[in-house]
Amino acid sequence: MKTIAVYNIKGGVGKSTAAVNLACCAADSGQPTLLWDLDAQGAASYYLGLEGAGHSGTRKVLQGKRGLRELAVRTRFPLLDVIPARFSYRKMDIRLERKGKPRNTLPVILRPLASAYAWVFLDCPAGISLLAESVFRAADLLLVPLVPTPLSVRTFEEIVVFFQREDLDRSRILPFFSLVESRKKIHRETMAFFAAREGRVCSSVIPSLSDIERMAVTRRPVAHFRPRSTAGRAYLALWEEIHQKITRN
Repeated sequence: MKTIAVYNIKGGVGKSTAAVNLACCAADSGQPTLLWDLDAQGAASYYLGLEGAGHSGTRKVLQGKRGLRELAVRTRFPLLDVIPARFSYRKMDIRLERKGKPRNTLPVILRPLASAYAWVFLDCPAGISLLAESVFRAADLLLVPLVPTPLSVRTFEEIVVFFQREDLDRSRILPFFSLVESRKKIHRETMAFFAAREGRVCSSVIPSLSDIERMAVTRRPVAHFRPRSTAGRAYLALWEEIHQKITRN
């Protein structure tokens, strides 16, 4: 089982749309996949038509009294299960704070999922918190969507500095560009500058397109309602690149 967390310090960068589409791409490859919507806003759950479908019991899971798999809900998409968001997730940090070694909680409760899933995706809330620190330790890959602007590059640097300060493996961080508008000079310049300086960044990019925005209307991943569209092909290309990188390590 491989765990991929889609995370950024700031919101509005295409995190949830990426998590949903990449999870669907993984499931479409024929391997059982789980998406855990950890963001109390529940965007990923909404995109998949599962808002309000979350079960109670997260506290018991964190306490080790209940298995995480019991919270999984089947979707209408083959081989894709979801643990829907709960508004109570806004209290996740408080619940983690009450545990001993809270930063190691997610690695422990995710481990039993290996018997059921090949891929686990975590759609993470923005910000650095105890939950984020636990995610950092649980994920085989921390996938960071970046809008190609100087501010997004700055937030990426903050993530890298945090990893260095906490002695975490920086090689597990993989950025990719999201909401790209190639006609904008600032986007082109930022991507070129970042790639030259950082080196390790996905060559596949996710463009800013109305098909992606329409996910909130269709309640389906773009790869399902317009698989041959520019957006659908972009997510598939990104997934193939991520799959190659994570399985090669």
